[in-house]
Amino acid sequence: MPKGAESLLDVLAAHDVEVVFGLPGVHNLAIWEALRRHTGIRMVGVRHEQTAVYAADGYARSTGRLGVAIVTTGPGAANTLGATGEAWASGSPVLVVATDIPSTLRRPGVHRGVLHETRDQRAMFVPVTKAAFDVPTAAELPSYADKAVQQALRSPHGPVYLGVPTDFLSAEVAGHTVTKPAPVHSAVDLTEASALIDGSVRPLIWAGGGAARSGAGPAIGALADKLDAPIITTYGARGLTDNPHVVRGPVHAPPVGKLWDDADLVIAIGTDFDGMMTQNWLQPKPPALLAVNIDKAEASKNYPADVTLEGDAATVTTALAAALPARPGHADVAALNAEVRALAEADSPEAVKFLRALENTDATIVADMCIPGYWIGGFHHVTRPRGLAYPVGWGTLGFAFPAAIGAALHGPAVAVVGDGGFLFACGDLATLRQEDLPLTIVLVDDGGYGMLRYDQQVANHAISGVDLTRPDFARLAESFGIPAVTLGGFDDLGPALAAEGPRMIVVNARLQPPINTSPRWYRKTST
Repeated sequence: MPKGAESLLDVLAAHDVEVVFGLPGVHNLAIWEALRRHTGIRMVGVRHEQTAVYAADGYARSTGRLGVAIVTTGPGAANTLGATGEAWASGSPVLVVATDIPSTLRRPGVHRGVLHETRDQRAMFVPVTKAAFDVPTAAELPSYADKAVQQALRSPHGPVYLGVPTDFLSAEVAGHTVTKPAPVHSAVDLTEASALIDGSVRPLIWAGGGAARSGAGPAIGALADKLDAPIITTYGARGLTDNPHVVRGPVHAPPVGKLWDDADLVIAIGTDFDGMMTQNWLQPKPPALLAVNIDKAEASKNYPADVTLEGDAATVTTALAAALPARPGHADVAALNAEVRALAEADSPEAVKFLRALENTDATIVADMCIPGYWIGGFHHVTRPRGLAYPVGWGTLGFAFPAAIGAALHGPAVAVVGDGGFLFACGDLATLRQEDLPLTIVLVDDGGYGMLRYDQQVANHAISGVDLTRPDFARLAESFGIPAVTLGGFDDLGPALAAEGPRMIVVNARLQPPINTSPRWYRKTST
């Protein structure tokens, strides 16, 4: 019979997993030995456990497939929690496999002093995962691995923790036949929804990350065409569809926010109306709200829906669009998009230069929580599904570079980072070089934590703790064997992006935060 480590990999392979990310540790070496002999799964070795989960998340976001991170016990598992929380808040299908101390040495609730021991490792993951499992016996390792994968991939998606005592990896384990997640069947009664739409004059479509993950872009485009209605996409839904009804700017821009204020019906698809998009719910409740969501409770937790169609966003929206007659609309989206771009140009010509430089790349863009990333999240026109990954779920600084490593396994990627956030995971320049990935790092060096510097200025605080000592980033990259170039601004960024990665482009520049960052939100009181 196969050993436990081999059975774990067999379950992953049966679920079409082709790549995993991780670090070896004393308790998980049996998995590395099994990976050495396994022909179907590629191991990408990273330099920190947190980056293993970020890379798995970036892979999941760019492909729609399961991202897998394999880490060791105790501190190794704990190192993943920030990245796991980001996957949880953003709905990414990620499996975190962490070893635990040998089952023979465990006493429940007691810390005995075993190497890497915690009193309850699984408990650390419960608040930041969709589900968390400890494998109870060696014989059940394959079935629990199967269950964990299914949970991560079942809508609504999310990260799952699987804890495996290290002695189970060397135990003989019988084979297991996996169960693939069944597709969601979403037969719904459209009567109330159709009546709500028929009674509206100025409908607005609001599409969120759940719609993007379900592949609902074509259906939403068809619905917008029928209603001649504008489409606002959340950060998680950028690139969902390139339909001409898509608004190319954030709802934080007053001309876009006016669409919400003027709408007599909002059709919310795959969204929960989070605080980042609604300026902490200062957007007034719409006169009528039709929600399409896999989870009825999620659909109404922030704005109560008048009608909810519970089911898969793509399936339900396809049926809804097919059931409606075509009718003339009310909004000139092309003119609105021109107005939004003019607003951005007046606000920051340098930022618009930066955005224009990115327009000609077909690479997946992975943006960090930094001022250039905020401009991308708000104003970059993403033309294809899964073309942008942006960590606004939990807002974890340091996401972009390691997540882009995962995305680059699928195809060319561009990581947009600041000088502060990049240093969270700069050791993975070694991973980039080792794996020879088609990844370009655009590092905008503004001397430290630029967004926090701005926050201090707005609050009339002394500038403190945000101006950082930094390395020569180009020389740092070159020391890892990564070609690098330094630019004095954004004028030459476009041509620099034309070269293939792995490489780094350092841009010495400062940008003002855009209007979609909270200090600049225009809604100040509820209406």
